[in-house]
Amino acid sequence: MLNRDLIKKVKKIELSTRHLVNEVFGGEYHSVFKGRGMEFAEVREYTPGDEIRTIDWNVSARTGVPYIKLFEEERELTVMIMVDASASGAFGTKGQMKRNLAAELSAVLAFSAVKNNDKVGLIIFTDQVEKYIPPRKGRSHVLRVIREVLDYEPQHQGTSINTALEFMSRVLRKRSVIFMISDFLDTQYEKSIKQASRRHDMLSFHLQDPWELELPNLGLVQMHDGETGQTALVNTAKASLRKAYNQHNQRRFTDLQSFFKSSGLDYLPIRTDVPYVDSLISFFRKRATRIR
Repeated sequence: MLNRDLIKKVKKIELSTRHLVNEVFGGEYHSVFKGRGMEFAEVREYTPGDEIRTIDWNVSARTGVPYIKLFEEERELTVMIMVDASASGAFGTKGQMKRNLAAELSAVLAFSAVKNNDKVGLIIFTDQVEKYIPPRKGRSHVLRVIREVLDYEPQHQGTSINTALEFMSRVLRKRSVIFMISDFLDTQYEKSIKQASRRHDMLSFHLQDPWELELPNLGLVQMHDGETGQTALVNTAKASLRKAYNQHNQRRFTDLQSFFKSSGLDYLPIRTDVPYVDSLISFFRKRATRIR
């Protein structure tokens, strides 16, 4: 049974994202992903000028004549939204919590997909996969996806991107579009992301709060790490402590950006205190230009 507060939240997020999807973002989504999903149609004999990579070596070996595979555009794509629901998502000092930003971003992506007649699924994960909704079409299905992201109460606190990607690879048998939404407070997941990106069309959105990049001077503050459960009294008035904290987090952010860039993978940082519409549209336009 849905409570009234949740219904209001879902309606509010639908209304706030509808204009963005219909008037601004839907076309960008379409230009990026139209024609990216291809399925096998038939084989025919090789002719000079054909792409060598499309040769079907099995058929060619049986017949003694080179054949190539022909593909046609799939009528629909499968989109999987992967949302990090670890305890660090319940944090936000300006604008909104990362968890709420994840729900809004999920709504934009899901409504854009459905508008283009694609199927949408959802994986909510912490250090385990906590919720899986198989891909389906339709507005009512998208609203269910948004409700789950908004209202789901995770059973665990940690983060395991590896676990989430391993599960995703088991449930998605064909090439799909993967939207990973996380704050990436995890380690040793780079190999898994590279492997997933070779098989699927993967885009990663990095949610950030300004205090995660630069700690302000607030005097004595009791800090709690939701993922480890540790609590400590921290003197943020100490300049050397703030400097060390800021350098550590800036280095982590820079290393993350470098990994995605050097690997040729799509990555966009999104802050809780900065409107994301322009950066999201720019991100998709650049990507559409690159893949044409």
